Amino acid sequence: MTDDILRTLLPIAGWPEQRVRELEITGGNDPILPTPFRIGGCSAAALGAIGLAISDLWESRTGRSQEVAVDTRQATASLRSGKYMQMDGAAVSTERNAVMGVYPAKNGRWSYLHCNFPNHRAAALGVLGVSEDREAVSKAVAQWDALELEEAIIAAKGAGGMVRTIEEWAQHPQAAAVASLPLMEIVKIGDSPPEKLPDGDRPLSGIRVLDLTRVLAGPTCARTLAEHGADVLKITAAHLPNIGYQEYDTGHGKLSSNLDLREQRDLEVLRGLVRESDVFSQGYRPGTLGTRGLSPEELAQLRPGIVYVSLSAFSHVGPWASRRGFDTVVQTVSGITSRQGDLFPGAVPGPQFYPVSAIDYLTGYLMAFGALVALERRTREGGSWLVRISLAQVGHWLVGRGQVPDTELKDVPGEFTSAELDRWSMESNTPVGRLQHLGPVVRLSETPPRWARPSVPLGYNEPVWPERPK
Repeated sequence: MTDDILRTLLPIAGWPEQRVRELEITGGNDPILPTPFRIGGCSAAALGAIGLAISDLWESRTGRSQEVAVDTRQATASLRSGKYMQMDGAAVSTERNAVMGVYPAKNGRWSYLHCNFPNHRAAALGVLGVSEDREAVSKAVAQWDALELEEAIIAAKGAGGMVRTIEEWAQHPQAAAVASLPLMEIVKIGDSPPEKLPDGDRPLSGIRVLDLTRVLAGPTCARTLAEHGADVLKITAAHLPNIGYQEYDTGHGKLSSNLDLREQRDLEVLRGLVRESDVFSQGYRPGTLGTRGLSPEELAQLRPGIVYVSLSAFSHVGPWASRRGFDTVVQTVSGITSRQGDLFPGAVPGPQFYPVSAIDYLTGYLMAFGALVALERRTREGGSWLVRISLAQVGHWLVGRGQVPDTELKDVPGEFTSAELDRWSMESNTPVGRLQHLGPVVRLSETPPRWARPSVPLGYNEPVWPERPK
């Protein structure tokens, strides 16, 4: 089954069918965790595609190919890598905000409130007219029509949605817009001469990546590029809300600097960094960075040869193109939580999230895959490239791979064995303690992936590039 899923990724890179046979896949098939969705096959395929793309870049650098392998169980564990972190021997809490969750609304419908960020929590509580108390929120949501509440929260600049079935979502105009798009676009947006890879002894040695993304999907992309030798500089700002533990999950291999793009001086610092970069990864809603002169076309003028990776929640087309969204929101509105709840009820009946953050991490892996394909094209034909993807497109792809038959979903373990987790884990010395975490998944015969830098607190470094390898 994983081979079939990998075949859906071949056209993105323009690869022939034979590339499937170059990837060794072990670890069995779905179901690996309690969900009907083929999260194992999709994660193994996405990570395997990254391995094949890295092998291509290594071959263009050295003339030598590599053997590539992925374990499906390990790939699946990586879809909730934040769960397996320990700092100085103590578990790192990944608890969500207490009022975040799914609530019964009028007429047997359900509403999801995304409340992890303070601004989104304030928006939801403001619409409901209650304090931060789960019982009060529950009583307030019960008085609302779920669709009207969805629109009210979005209008208040919050995030959430009405729970739909897969069939209901298929009839929605935004679902139609997403279905009209490929999984990911890699578009040439400017001309420039071919660029050979910088000198170095790793596939991405000397490649510089600016990471202007947040939460999980985008940061996972940059983390993935770092594990193959890229220099990654995460750009955030002190005024932006964040969920602290996620930075230790997605920060491996990165430097981190604060720049306030509302300030012209900091914006000019960023533009200076762009001039010396290779990949610019951003996760703002479509058009947002264009207001600061940071659109794909503007950066292709500023740095000819740039690979601009652009992530959004619901894509750049359709009535929801500018809507805020997260993995959990996409699960909610597209029917995933409805189906998961039908098959795997929770302590309280109703919609359920699947047991990983599949859309988030899969999107991050696919963003990295797209960036690698664009970099390889730059070495052959030059040009600036736009890699464009959304959480909703990845959700559409995941659901489109079909579901595990109900008869195969009995007694599926909810956790990996301690021996497996020990084998997949490693330790890093960070500025705030010794972090135990999952290591890279892809196995490469010549250049095993590794992170050259530990995770650091946000804003820990100056906004300057390290020297390239000599």
